[in-house]
Amino acid sequence: MKILLAGATGAIGRPLIPLLTRSGHTVIGSTRSPAKTDALRALGAEPIVLDGLDRAAVLDAVARVRPDAIVHQMTALATVDMRRFARSFALTDRLRTEGTDHLLEAARRNGVERVVAQSFTGWPNARSGPSAQLKSERDPLDPNPPKQLRRTLAAIRHVERTVTAAGGVALRYGGLYGPGTGLAPGGDQWDLIARRGFPLVGDGAGVWSLLQIEDAARATLAALERWTPGEVYNVCDDEPAPVREWLPVLAAAIGAEPPRHVPRWVGRMLGAHVVALMCEIRGSSNAKAKALLEWEPQWPSWREGFAALAR
Repeated sequence: MKILLAGATGAIGRPLIPLLTRSGHTVIGSTRSPAKTDALRALGAEPIVLDGLDRAAVLDAVARVRPDAIVHQMTALATVDMRRFARSFALTDRLRTEGTDHLLEAARRNGVERVVAQSFTGWPNARSGPSAQLKSERDPLDPNPPKQLRRTLAAIRHVERTVTAAGGVALRYGGLYGPGTGLAPGGDQWDLIARRGFPLVGDGAGVWSLLQIEDAARATLAALERWTPGEVYNVCDDEPAPVREWLPVLAAAIGAEPPRHVPRWVGRMLGAHVVALMCEIRGSSNAKAKALLEWEPQWPSWREGFAALAR
């Protein structure tokens, strides 16, 4: 297939390009920055410079490329400021709404039936039921998220609703770690944990669903090749875990001192969303992706993945 990979220089795009080309696909990779075109060529993609928020440019690019499939990986997440979560995600939210609409319109005009789009799982789940019970794709998303999360959750809902209605597939990736992400040596979250700037809030019972970045790329390839239109998949590892379990393990792997502990009321001073993320969110089941996509994470647990990163 000829695949237009929108957002090809992002964390998932970089490992995805070699996977696609090794599988016999031709990749046209888009970037907003002309300075990144050489990097895309080195990975094996034909680069194009494209702003996903420019409707006319997107329509023109898809008409020129005439791809068999479009993979939407457009985000803008250089760093995430937990205190100002909504501000950190503002541009990404637009790419998930306006950018998605532009790609779907272009796909419809040019007869592109296979569209795979990036979504997210973990904190969007409804914060209800036993914390040990993992949420499936059939379970509801949070009906009343904290204020800092509302616009981003609305954008996630928009991606999933419009993409699946058009016959595409939405992949709900877990919290990403590994090369090119914030949770890797040199990344902002990695450095924050190393400085003990990522505290454990309250009981740390919030369950995070994590995913090694190469496993995210492999799931994306599987979604393209084992095509079932209109589906949503949770893509995460086999061991969703509360913050109180994974954060100390990551700190130890980094060689940092154990994370500081602050009471829940201190976390609430930073924002209700901080308490939700650290104490209340629910984990996700990857059973559907494993069954229908015949995908298995090469890093089934963050325990192995964190240790490998530290090495």
